[in-house]
Amino acid sequence: MLDLNFVRENLETVREALNKRHFPADVLDDFAELDTERREVIGESDLVNRQRNEASREIGGLMQEGKRGEAEEKKAEVAGLKERQSELEERRKDVETRMSDLLAGLPNMPAEDVPLGVDESDNVEVRKWGEPANFEFEPKDHVDIGEGLGILDLERAAKIAGSRFAILNGAGARLERALVNFMLEVHTTQHGYTETFPPFLVNRTTLFGTGQLPKFEEDLFQTTDERGFALIPTAEVPVTNYYGGEILDAKDLPVKFTAYTPCFRSEAGSYGKDTRGLIRQHQFEKVELVKISLPEASWDEHEKLTADAEKILQMLELPYRTVVLSTGDLGFGAAKTYDIEVWLPSQNTYREISSCSNCLDFQARRMNLRFRRAGGEKPEFAHTLNGSGLAVGRTWLAILENYQQEDGSVVIPEVLRSHMGGLERIEG
Repeated sequence: MLDLNFVRENLETVREALNKRHFPADVLDDFAELDTERREVIGESDLVNRQRNEASREIGGLMQEGKRGEAEEKKAEVAGLKERQSELEERRKDVETRMSDLLAGLPNMPAEDVPLGVDESDNVEVRKWGEPANFEFEPKDHVDIGEGLGILDLERAAKIAGSRFAILNGAGARLERALVNFMLEVHTTQHGYTETFPPFLVNRTTLFGTGQLPKFEEDLFQTTDERGFALIPTAEVPVTNYYGGEILDAKDLPVKFTAYTPCFRSEAGSYGKDTRGLIRQHQFEKVELVKISLPEASWDEHEKLTADAEKILQMLELPYRTVVLSTGDLGFGAAKTYDIEVWLPSQNTYREISSCSNCLDFQARRMNLRFRRAGGEKPEFAHTLNGSGLAVGRTWLAILENYQQEDGSVVIPEVLRSHMGGLERIEG
């Protein structure tokens, strides 16, 4: 959430930022009107309070002079002023609630170096790693490979659950588990993250903290009872909220968490998009990276987090590229995002496998996550960062496509073989 005072004092700066993101900036006109109304209410409330105090003093003097009739009239006046003050207080609270609700719907402001753009076509490539393989045969997509090997079953998944679900069997299920173990091992032993295993159901306060609510409610799978739980769309939600409402010690930052979880998304608005295979599923798995950082260190931590995610692809020897998202493709809570895109031979293009974002203090304000520097200084809002390290299902399919052989088998990347019981190749 943007700082209310910053928005109030920098309306045109915020308007310009919203325009860069192609977000309706006229909402700031509503904010300005509410702010004016709030100031008027506070001004009237202060005036009424002064009148009430003055009338109260007068009552004492009238009583001492024995002017009981006039004193009673003043008491009636004070009672009326007290009632008016209560009305103004309720009006002030209502206006401030409406201002907070309005702010809750505003996205983060993009960082200065984020490229201007309308959509993903304006994202800017910053680096590439690895060279796509030159196959001496027509490469298949992961669906044909997986079904041919008997390790992927989409038909029975649809029977059991519906579209956008998958079942992995045999070596396919083992490969998924191997990837989870491999990613967690690298991030904990080489990159210094602490592994955590959070709840897969969270409450609405938690979802508000990371920005899923109120704007993205339709993309959540929610329970229908009065408890108001929702399945997590990403481990970012419970893990970033871990210290919500707390004040950390500056010397303990950065905090670095990694977590494996299934993720659940309704994919609202994606009708007809990526309907084949595992690219876009209602249920998928990720290993997530989350950092809580000092403000002055968060940009360096962003670069490191992105490099940590890229390292997984390098160790798996999967070609990829990294792009910085344009203002038109930036996520709601992010100030800057790198997308890491893995090469898919069947599509002859790169596809997203990780988004690594610096949210600055946007999420921390929503969840009241603060830190205190040495010497008892006033608490400050921390900066939060997150990224996939990596999306497991997309890594799984990228391995099938990039390591496929002409006979239909798939070679296991060397770094995964110890997690696969020494298996070197998946064969039908």
